[in-house]
Amino acid sequence: MIAYIDGKLTYKDPTYVIIEVGGIGYQIKISLNTYAGLVEGERCKLFTFLHIKEDAHTLYGFSELAEKNIFLHLISISGVGPNTGLMILSSLSVAEIQQAIVREDVRTIQRIKGIGAKTAQRLILELKDKLKKDVLVDQVNVSAASHNTNQNEALSALITLGFARTVAEKTLDAIIKREGSHLTVEEYIKLALKSS
Repeated sequence: MIAYIDGKLTYKDPTYVIIEVGGIGYQIKISLNTYAGLVEGERCKLFTFLHIKEDAHTLYGFSELAEKNIFLHLISISGVGPNTGLMILSSLSVAEIQQAIVREDVRTIQRIKGIGAKTAQRLILELKDKLKKDVLVDQVNVSAASHNTNQNEALSALITLGFARTVAEKTLDAIIKREGSHLTVEEYIKLALKSS
């Protein structure tokens, strides 16, 4: 499986791009949302999905991991192939797709070319619970990751500045108890330097 391709964008079309990596040009099908964020001639990274059929091996590319994840959810539904998945992603943003499915908004999904009432209902029925979980997990992970990252970076900086690891950890713990865990790296460091 090819997880991503990182190289020079040598050709850009609303339906596909060609990315050159090590003298090889990879043709990758994309959505309009991905197309909008790419600049021809510059380096780019696309998260990819390789679809293998008897008569073709096709790469699909996405500028964001969230877009690739939604695509994988969509194509897991019976009757929704990769091209239909791209059509959905070209018609709606990732957030709009998630909202339409979680809120059971059949009309929004049906407005997409090639999606009928039965397919729209199947998408909602089979993906509603999965997408609800994904949205909740993403929200928790984003907030927890940013706080933990800031604390870890502050800890590393304090150790580099000459703090003993145990002292730096205790100082940061005291700051978090007093101020909360929403501070930036700079704020953690300034408060730790003042308290020492």
